Amino acid sequence: MRVFKFGGASLESEERIRQVALIVKAYLDEPLVVIVSAMGKTTNQLEKIVEHYYRRHRETAAELLSNLITQHQRMASAVIGEAADPVFSQLQELFHEMEWKLGEKPYKSYDFYYDQLVSRGELLSSLIVSAYFRREGIPTCWLDARGVIRTDDTFRDGRVAWNETLEAMTREARPLLSSGGVVMSQGFIGSTADGFSTTLGREGSDYTAALFANMLDARSLSIWKDVEGLKNADPKLFSDTIPIEEINYNEVIEMAYYGAQVIHPKTIKPLQNKKIPLLVKCFQDMTLPGTIIHQKEGAPALPPIIVLKKKQVLITLSSRDFSFITEENLSRLYNTFHALKIKINLMQNGAISFSCCMDQSAEKIERLIKTLNRDFQITYHEGLELLTVRHYAAGVVDRLTEGKTILLEQKSPKTIQMVLKGA
Repeated sequence: MRVFKFGGASLESEERIRQVALIVKAYLDEPLVVIVSAMGKTTNQLEKIVEHYYRRHRETAAELLSNLITQHQRMASAVIGEAADPVFSQLQELFHEMEWKLGEKPYKSYDFYYDQLVSRGELLSSLIVSAYFRREGIPTCWLDARGVIRTDDTFRDGRVAWNETLEAMTREARPLLSSGGVVMSQGFIGSTADGFSTTLGREGSDYTAALFANMLDARSLSIWKDVEGLKNADPKLFSDTIPIEEINYNEVIEMAYYGAQVIHPKTIKPLQNKKIPLLVKCFQDMTLPGTIIHQKEGAPALPPIIVLKKKQVLITLSSRDFSFITEENLSRLYNTFHALKIKINLMQNGAISFSCCMDQSAEKIERLIKTLNRDFQITYHEGLELLTVRHYAAGVVDRLTEGKTILLEQKSPKTIQMVLKGA
């Protein structure tokens, strides 16, 4: 069996939903699990609803929800047509649940209410798409992911309870595959042992698909995106990008670590554990080869992989008493960055100084200075870029840094990183 995952962009219009159905029809030679995200910008809309609800802007939250309901009703009518279809009553039940939730006075954390409301986006899209599949003659069973993906109660970043999820997956999902056809479920969402909805954090839908693939022993996972596959750089920033047809798990993890918008490492790990290949495919043209990510040794040599992060800050901390930056000082600095939830993108230390590059955030920089100002002299530069090149060549690096000042540089046999200031 295979697992397919379709993101919000592939479900944002009637035409694109029809294209998703065409893709699925081409792969019905074996059982298929289809994981879907919320449609289009639904998650962003739900986030605004939660924000206004928590601030007690009840009228604004209700108006935004009404607009969201109308959008989904129109989409359901466009692709399904028949008002007698059971999906309309299922959708209405979800709408009533959301309206009822907005009528409550919040007494728990923001993150709790975020998960109870935002999780509805995936439920709505999966109900509509599964009903459309059935109308198109695709045998489809709908499965609530909250019944199989068990997490702790870390709302907005639920940590998967592996054993409980595996048991639920074996009990609930595996029997549905025996009859063939499609099992339709949702990405990004799960539930606690008490039945409260949770979300899985960044790239949660891809992660869900990887969990299904691992626990159901899929022979592949395909993530269908609005790109032709992975490239050696972001096409939005560089015009001369090179397609990557084949790459191994470790390289993709390295790319993600350095900031490339590729597959998140938490998605890769369940696949790597069972050597399940991951295919990045273009939903607009299923005939394109895309990219295969797997564990194969001796894969073709890669071109220089370029990752450029903008809006960076370089901070230098120097000890006021000229004492060495020892392990004790470093430990304190690491703990401070961790407590302030600051991710260090690049760091380097000398005898009496410690420099690091981080994403530009005025609030976090202010808190950092306030915390460390007593013991360290602090200087920083804003508006910088962090350039990372894996499998670098001198000519490529020279071209990318031409006309820019290198403020900090680190180099290993495979990777070079530079903090750059524009001309």
